[in-house]
Amino acid sequence: MKKILVLSIGACLLVSACSRPRKAEASHLESATGNPFTTDLLLKTTPVKQQDRSPLCWAYAMLATIETNHLKQGDSVNLSIDYMARCLLTESVRRSYLSRGTSPINLRGMGTRLLALLETYGACPYDSYHAESANYNVIVRRLEQAARASRSLTALDQRANAILDAAIGYLPGKQVHMLGADYTPREFAHSVCRSGEYQAITSFTHHAFGTQFVLEVPDNLNADRVLNLPLDTLIQFIVGRLRSGRAVYWEGDITSPGFDFAAGTAEVGHPVTQQQRQQAFESLQTTDDHALELVGLAHDKQGRRYFIAKNAWGTANRFGGFLYLSEDYLRLNTVMVVG
Repeated sequence: MKKILVLSIGACLLVSACSRPRKAEASHLESATGNPFTTDLLLKTTPVKQQDRSPLCWAYAMLATIETNHLKQGDSVNLSIDYMARCLLTESVRRSYLSRGTSPINLRGMGTRLLALLETYGACPYDSYHAESANYNVIVRRLEQAARASRSLTALDQRANAILDAAIGYLPGKQVHMLGADYTPREFAHSVCRSGEYQAITSFTHHAFGTQFVLEVPDNLNADRVLNLPLDTLIQFIVGRLRSGRAVYWEGDITSPGFDFAAGTAEVGHPVTQQQRQQAFESLQTTDDHALELVGLAHDKQGRRYFIAKNAWGTANRFGGFLYLSEDYLRLNTVMVVG
């Protein structure tokens, strides 16, 4: 009975389902000197961005996924990472103050945390709120000092807003003008990301397949629940989403051997089973280090499948900020996807 349930869920999912450079198209990837890959599918993307040393890769990747899905629909949507970061910092500094420092300000997270922020605070366009050189590590330290020095929420809010205004810039007005209409930030967010539109999925054997569980990783600060499916079904879900024209948020490990940003590739030199994946996770070899946007499919000269990913480390690599991840790399190193 459980097997039938898992297969049914998987089938339904398949049917339904860190500078600002130039946009990279399929022709750019194909024209890279000595590119050993042939592109089978590549979705349109907004420009590759630069997260610098901030821990906001999860927010960059989830926003990029939403942007690509609207480009497919003909909407030119480019969302502000700085607006989302400011909302998160404002929320976090209040929590830190009220918990007397036991809940420290934390900019880490997963794609599901970004979706929760959109639901609560809304969104605004990239060009409406963008700071070229905001150092979020420094901003966090200043907000921590403000929380320690304040004696009321009113005083804290005044200090925090002054810090954020100086470091990032003043917030835009209460209305967002986009796509020929005026929205509040929440209305705008709901126009680009419907409630329940995205599903978080993982694949681990220490929980039953076909069930949802709170993913036990440090960055799951909201204790979000994730649907657990067999590994083959997870890969099929990603491929199915891409082929239907939708990007997929990917979170996983990039510290294990085989990941090479400069070369634009991530490889595993052997087939990966469900058991090997589980062992790597339980031994803490596979951790949630980084997040990317999966935007395409490719193959090498031997016909092996690769997934094309958009990173947020700028364009200074072989493929202008994009990466080719082998299927076995995904099988071993994926912690979670959202699609």
